Amino acid sequence: MAGPGDNIRARNQAQTESEAFKRALTACVRAIAGDNEMEVSFSKDKPSLVGSRARLPELPKKPTANDIAVTRGLGDSMALRRACHDAGVHARLAPEGRQARAVFDAVERARCESIGSLRMSGVASNIASMLEDKFQRTNLAGVTDRAEAPLEDALAMMVREKVTGQPVPEAAQNVVNLWRDWIDDKCGPELEALSGKLDDQNAFARAVRQMLVSMEMAEDYQDEQEEEESEETEEEQPQNEDAAEEGGEDEQGGDRSESEDSEASSEEQEAGEMEATDATADEFAEDEEEAETPGEARRKEDPFAELSSHLDYKIFTTAFDETVGAEELCDEEELDRLRAFLDKQLANLQGVVGRLANRLQRRLMAQQNRSWDFDLEEGYLDPARLPRVVIDELKGSFSALSFKQERDTRFRDTVVTLVIDNSGSMRGRPISVAATCADILARTLERCGVSVEILGFTTRAWKGGQSREKWLKDGKPANPGRLNDLRHIIYKSADMPWRRARRNLGLMMREGLLKENIDGEALLWAHQRLIARREQRKILMMISDGAPVDDSTLSVNPGNYLERHLRAVIDLIETKSPVEMLAIGIGHDVTRYYRRAVTIVDAEELAGAMTEQLAALFEEESARDARRRGGPSLRRAG
Repeated sequence: MAGPGDNIRARNQAQTESEAFKRALTACVRAIAGDNEMEVSFSKDKPSLVGSRARLPELPKKPTANDIAVTRGLGDSMALRRACHDAGVHARLAPEGRQARAVFDAVERARCESIGSLRMSGVASNIASMLEDKFQRTNLAGVTDRAEAPLEDALAMMVREKVTGQPVPEAAQNVVNLWRDWIDDKCGPELEALSGKLDDQNAFARAVRQMLVSMEMAEDYQDEQEEEESEETEEEQPQNEDAAEEGGEDEQGGDRSESEDSEASSEEQEAGEMEATDATADEFAEDEEEAETPGEARRKEDPFAELSSHLDYKIFTTAFDETVGAEELCDEEELDRLRAFLDKQLANLQGVVGRLANRLQRRLMAQQNRSWDFDLEEGYLDPARLPRVVIDELKGSFSALSFKQERDTRFRDTVVTLVIDNSGSMRGRPISVAATCADILARTLERCGVSVEILGFTTRAWKGGQSREKWLKDGKPANPGRLNDLRHIIYKSADMPWRRARRNLGLMMREGLLKENIDGEALLWAHQRLIARREQRKILMMISDGAPVDDSTLSVNPGNYLERHLRAVIDLIETKSPVEMLAIGIGHDVTRYYRRAVTIVDAEELAGAMTEQLAALFEEESARDARRRGGPSLRRAG
């Protein structure tokens, strides 16, 4: 029978062996990565690689041979990515769209792992164990529907199989088999050509981009490539002697020049687009006036009614969609509880947001209080003109241009709609911050006489809901279009006072509310509500943390189906509508979609971004209004 001393010696021996394993694995990871300073740590947290810091899982107290192999495989994978991956090249060539980007990332990981597997048989064995463990943990071995099998995993395993000749891990075979025929049909030749490009990340990434084009998941990259080449050619050919002399400047200066040219071109294009938008806004205004006049005057056709004819976007069924008030989704008692939970969770943030909101209010009030037109023939007597009035009186004459009048402040007749992404990826801190910021900004703008509407968008179910069930019963017709049940939520209508809508925002804290996001239709819905408003100025602010994603829709349509629709809707609103639109992306670059947009890294920055963007919009309008009213009416005589 073992005594206490034997147990202590056994624990010490196990600890010694564990430490020896960690030291050996750390040295191996650094050697493969080619970085002697690389940090390697072991933790119970999720494995990760950030820069030169790798975090690997802690081994169990009694590790099996498979546990050791899986940990080695994770270390080898991170080391190979550190050694063989160029983040700059990857970012430059990465496609747009969440699913396309997921495929692009997965195939790049497969490329790095394949390089090591071809060069070192031990690495190949370790990575095979790691992949087998990964697919076993995700429980994908039993899936029977392609919609439940991740395309990125299937394609990554097929790439690994093609370039290394190693079989697909047993736990991943079902996923690959569900997609293999479709992938071979769409991009078989491109897949075959990847083997010769394995060591050239740039060429490999371009080939993967072409595969995504063939699978209808990304736009053609050839045009972008030609533009880059033409730009490089123009840079290499100085147009005159001055340009040749400037060629001696450093690269940084050249980059600045190119950037300035690009910005100038962009500004010219935006100016033209703004003129078109202003003209369209005038048309909308004329239509409204005609609609109020009895007779045969007719409103011009709404350009949004033609959206379906300009874009291949379909909706399988709208029978299960819903537009619902927040108070209809749960009872008053639960709303009160959720609101109290939101306030408690963000007690510290409310002070910061409150200060920003007060600053916004002061800026808006300053515009209200100081907006005067001078040198008018009637109105209030201008005190600054008193000396001239007295002198004119002594001369027996009187200047008619001695009055001032307070200018109508445009934002008093303004409505702002905040559209908040209620998708599952917003769960936690992002949705809490978004709800609090919307709440406090609504109260602030209401004080300034600005109407505010707060909307949210998500789906009623994961994986398609009743729409998908109907599609399955109908025999799975091809290309069904949008295949999920929409849920559009009205947290606060523009006519509802803030005090009555306050608790509704707590609904965002409800477990199970946040699901998937179909941004294009949400924007159309919010825009249609705005267009119907009586206010002269209409502002639409979108708050989102990602591109549109709905697994059910994307599983039976092209991979960029929802993103393509979103781009068309944004373009139509920005060019054909009087609505002013801006967007804030949380950890997601929305500047590639929206003309007026800002991207923030952390949800904590949302309050500052929202207040600054709104303040800038109001100040721009005041400046434009002042220019339109320019001339003598805005000048004081000397």
